[in-house]
Amino acid sequence: MESYPKTQGINLPVDLVRTVAIVLVILLHVSIEPTLSLDFMSPEGVTFWWTQTAYRSIAIPSVPLFVMLTGVLLLRPEKTDEPLRLFFKKRWKRIGIPVIFWGAIYFVWQFLFRDQTATADFVFRGILTGPYFHFWFIYILIGLYLLTPLLRVIVSYADWKIIKYFLVLWLVGSAVVPLIGLYSDLRNPAFWFQQSLFLLTGLVGYYILGAYISRLQWRRRTLLSMYVLSTVFMMLGTYATVGTLGENYAVAFLTSSSITAIPASIGLFLLITSTSNSAMEKHKKTSRVLSVISQNTLPIYLFHVIVLETLENGYLGFQLSVTTLNPVVEIPLVTAVTLLICLAILVPLKKVPYLRRILG
Repeated sequence: MESYPKTQGINLPVDLVRTVAIVLVILLHVSIEPTLSLDFMSPEGVTFWWTQTAYRSIAIPSVPLFVMLTGVLLLRPEKTDEPLRLFFKKRWKRIGIPVIFWGAIYFVWQFLFRDQTATADFVFRGILTGPYFHFWFIYILIGLYLLTPLLRVIVSYADWKIIKYFLVLWLVGSAVVPLIGLYSDLRNPAFWFQQSLFLLTGLVGYYILGAYISRLQWRRRTLLSMYVLSTVFMMLGTYATVGTLGENYAVAFLTSSSITAIPASIGLFLLITSTSNSAMEKHKKTSRVLSVISQNTLPIYLFHVIVLETLENGYLGFQLSVTTLNPVVEIPLVTAVTLLICLAILVPLKKVPYLRRILG
């Protein structure tokens, strides 16, 4: 979602990466629509589970794409000497006011539409943990911003061998060690082992990897195979763990730092970025559309859940949901409709000078 600094000198199709990432975010959230009344042992339930899992697996690289791109933009060596005050002023200008505004909107949304009682305790807890479920990434992003001045120094002066050492530790700690927890008796010890020995896990590895992504050069066919095969193994791994251990273990593969998500995310990012800027410029209409979406990824991310829940719950007088449509069609359809509604509302509003800064 990062749009600072300007992307001159960045030989990557930044708008394309952002567009793919935000579409996958929406796809992911559409595919996890609750279906409490559905019998998952019925033929209809089995079809829905496989459809949902397939779309979720396809969409898992969404957040890693954003994080790697942010690493590309912010962890450049020439940025090392940027004053802390200037760096954080830019970040506040970019996300500070929009996050406060949309956070307030989601508190009101819960009070009006989610039957949540408005109490000081609820608001305080919401501020600490995020006003709504998708704010977790905003908090992670702020955490990465806080680390950026330090990471810039590391990226600028560390030897490539040291960075590879870190990436190996990140891979083992984030993706390999959690697999031990698939054995139920070792779930808690595996979690303790991961938290104690491997302190740098999760999305921070993608962030640093973004700064070095240009060092990874593979053929497009190899990258496509990496993404497709990892996605297939993500689905099969989820099926195996859920079938043998239960639904609570579905997250073993359906997380952004799983053993299957990491190669899928890296493969997809490199596949997208192997498209040159000059190739994108040949398709002017497509480039304009990508630019509009790219410049609105932050407000789309923050707003799209309201649009999605409005469609799924029929607040507009009609319902687009897995209860009304076949999920094979419904999930991509609602993804597209949600994106279009977000753009139709946000783009005109952002032409108003004061609203532009508030919305993001």
